[in-house]
Amino acid sequence: MDVLKYFSIPNFFNAPLAVHSIPKIMAGFPMSLWLTVVSFGCALVLGLFLTLAQLSHYKLLHWPARAFISFMRGVPMLVLLFIIYFGFGADALPAAIIAFTINCSAFVSEVFRSSFSAVDLGQWEAAYSLGLPYRKVIAKVIFPQAFQIAIPALGNILLDLFKSTSLAAMITVSEMFMDAKIVAGAYQDYMSIYIMMAVIYWFFCWLMTVGQTQLEHFLAR
Repeated sequence: MDVLKYFSIPNFFNAPLAVHSIPKIMAGFPMSLWLTVVSFGCALVLGLFLTLAQLSHYKLLHWPARAFISFMRGVPMLVLLFIIYFGFGADALPAAIIAFTINCSAFVSEVFRSSFSAVDLGQWEAAYSLGLPYRKVIAKVIFPQAFQIAIPALGNILLDLFKSTSLAAMITVSEMFMDAKIVAGAYQDYMSIYIMMAVIYWFFCWLMTVGQTQLEHFLAR
């Protein structure tokens, strides 16, 4: 800890305190990770259905999907979180999952839509020429190719979602940022703790980026 004093900046950053706080902050990491995985998984499923609705020739599917996506892309995540938690009276954890899911699903849907459009038209025609029904054309031919195209953009959405889980602290979900606020309040040193939080979020986002790159290389082979 004595060595860490050399990295401290008086009245700005207390390195020993920041390092000492890591275990307490990381106690909320499982919740942050769980929120990210569950919400992103649900957003992928909902986003795919929204994409299929957008691509549908039926106006009763197409226009409601477009309206939903437009609204969700235009509403801040925090506002949506407050509407579900305070407005509808949902419990904190379900409110966070619902808000993160439906907000991210709109962005996921737009990524899938552009990825579907990027698949060569000949792939659609070849699949239909084999007599495959629409469901199998999507599941067996188009979606695997579109998903590979979508990975970089989906990776960005995943990173944004992981960082946005910090907003769940605003409705009392005990994740990393909530724990950091408690530690900062106890020591009355918000700057040091929040700088450490920034480093922690950056580190995990960097790990996700490495994982995304490896996945891209794997699928490319």
